[in-house]
Amino acid sequence: MILLNALFPVLALIVFGWLVRRWQITDAAFHRVSDKLVYFVFFPLMLFWKIGSAPLEFAGNWHYLPASALAVLIICGLSLVYVRLRPVPDFQVGSFNQGCYRFNSYIGMAVLINTFGQTGIQLYGILIGLLIPLINVLCVSILIWHGGRGTSQGGRFAVTLKHLIANPLILGCVAGILYSQLVGSFPPPIDNTLKLMSQVTLPLALFSIGGSLTFANLRSNFSLALAAAAFKLVALPLVGLGLLWLFGVSGLAFKVSMFFFAQPTSTAIYILSSQLNSDTELASAVIVLSTFLSFGSMALVLLAVA
Repeated sequence: MILLNALFPVLALIVFGWLVRRWQITDAAFHRVSDKLVYFVFFPLMLFWKIGSAPLEFAGNWHYLPASALAVLIICGLSLVYVRLRPVPDFQVGSFNQGCYRFNSYIGMAVLINTFGQTGIQLYGILIGLLIPLINVLCVSILIWHGGRGTSQGGRFAVTLKHLIANPLILGCVAGILYSQLVGSFPPPIDNTLKLMSQVTLPLALFSIGGSLTFANLRSNFSLALAAAAFKLVALPLVGLGLLWLFGVSGLAFKVSMFFFAQPTSTAIYILSSQLNSDTELASAVIVLSTFLSFGSMALVLLAVA
């Protein structure tokens, strides 16, 4: 029942968003606006509210943070070895590399919120607050190295800085951590307001993800997209499991970390690939394949740890 309760609503909203787009009830303009609302307003507010609602107790399990970061670094390195051995054209390397470890926090939060409770959400929020800057540095650096040669040095630095400092999800996580440590609870009127605003976030995010999915580029990029999905949904959880064991992580932090590893690839890889001259068709194929295959990886993790 935990799989049905946690995963079915998420999949149903994604499929519903895809169907509504196919029926032309929504269009590209609608999804551009909804994406901006979720990314810049509603999701950061939800992270701030969830993390800031109560003081966080690590219970000695903060080691899940370096273990998870190291897992991402290892997969990033392995994906670069893979593109040399295969080999993969420079134009596709950045899109492929991102797809191997960049995560979809919308889907992750949508499942977590029904599974691991308030403390689990706090642990997850702190984890993504740590890893978003690291992953952005990796993604932007590799995209620039392989596909951004037309960008000036100043332009490259500006892109990197933008994705680090002005990232609204990082700001929401940091603000929530500070508030939880300094205050620890919200006055009822503020709490109810943030709760109401947060209730918009995940349905709109999942609906928008479904509407943006396209299968047009899947056939021509299937082999490479499948390899990226395998790195993200198989290799990353296995490497992460070993590192969590090595670092002595247990309890809820272990469960949250394992679930984090099993999430699908972020839809943001398409945007960054477009900005930095990498293959957007491959990025689109990776997103579609990873999104649907991830319901298998997330189900296995939930069965194993929940």
